[in-house]
Amino acid sequence: MRHLIDILELSVEELDSLVATANDIIDSPEKYAHKCDGKKLATLFFEPSTRTRLSFEAAMYELGGNVLTMADAGSSSAAKGESVADTAKMISCYADIIAMRHPKEGAPLVAAKNSTIPVINAGDGGHHHPTQTLADLLTIHREKGRFDNLTIGLCGDLKFGRTVHSLIGAMSRYKNITFVLISPEELKVPDYVKNIITDAGHSFVETVSLEESMPSLDILYMTRVQRERFFNEEEYLRLKDSYILNTDKLINAKEDLVIMHPLPRVNEISVAVDNDKRACYFRQALYGKYMRMALILKLLDIK
Repeated sequence: MRHLIDILELSVEELDSLVATANDIIDSPEKYAHKCDGKKLATLFFEPSTRTRLSFEAAMYELGGNVLTMADAGSSSAAKGESVADTAKMISCYADIIAMRHPKEGAPLVAAKNSTIPVINAGDGGHHHPTQTLADLLTIHREKGRFDNLTIGLCGDLKFGRTVHSLIGAMSRYKNITFVLISPEELKVPDYVKNIITDAGHSFVETVSLEESMPSLDILYMTRVQRERFFNEEEYLRLKDSYILNTDKLINAKEDLVIMHPLPRVNEISVAVDNDKRACYFRQALYGKYMRMALILKLLDIK
C-alpha cells in the first residue's frame, strides 16, 4: 500500500509516468471511464477548499467510482474531539482511498500511519500540497513541452505557500532550473526550501521586484498572500497587495511566458490578464483533475 504525503516521495520516473497517464486520459477518456467501478474515495476536508475537493471528486466520478465527502469539519466527529488517527481508522472501514486536507502540518501523515487504505495529502497547513504540484507539473509539460532548462519565478507568499514549497521540491530534480524568488522580506522562502534548491545544484535569486525579474522568466507562478496563515490582521493587510500582476507588467515578458496560479486569486492578478494567451491558471485547474485521476489509479494499483 502506498500513500502520498510529500511530492518528494515520488521519483522523477514516477512523476513522468503520472504525466504520461494524465496525457493519455486527456487523449482517450473513454479508456478510463470504468477503471474505478465499485471503488470509493473519501474526501476529508478540515479546511475550506473548492478546486482541490471538487477536482478529486470529479476525478473519481470520471473514473467510474463513487465519493464519500466530508466538507465541513464542524459537522463531523472531529467537532466532538475525535482524533485524526481514529478518523483514519474509521474511514478505512468505508472507503478504498482517502484525500485529506487539514490546517495542521503533519495531520495527513498521522492519518496515513493509522489507515489501512491509501491516504493522499490534499494540503496540510503551510507544509505540503503534492497534488497541486502534480497539476503544476502537467501544466508546465503541456505548455512548455519540457521540465528542463527553465527559469521559474515564484511571486508573493513564499513563506507560507505550501504550493511553492512543493513545486520547488519537484522541479529541483530536473536539469538546469533557475528559481527567481520574488517576495516581501517578511514572506521569503524558508531556509529549508532554499537548501533543497542548492542541494540539487541549482541556483536561485531573491528579489522584491517583479518588474525587474519579468524579462528572464519562462514561468511566472503567482500566489496570494494567505490571510488564514497570519496571526496578525494588521500585518496581513499591510502585505496583502504587495504584488499585483497587470497587463502593463507583462510588456517586457517573453511571448511564451506561462503564467500560473494555484488559485483562488484575490487581487494579485488583474482580471484583464485572463485574456492574455499566456494566462494558464484556469487550464492549470483543469489539469489538476487529470493528474488526480492518474494518481488515484496509481495508488489503487489499477492498470
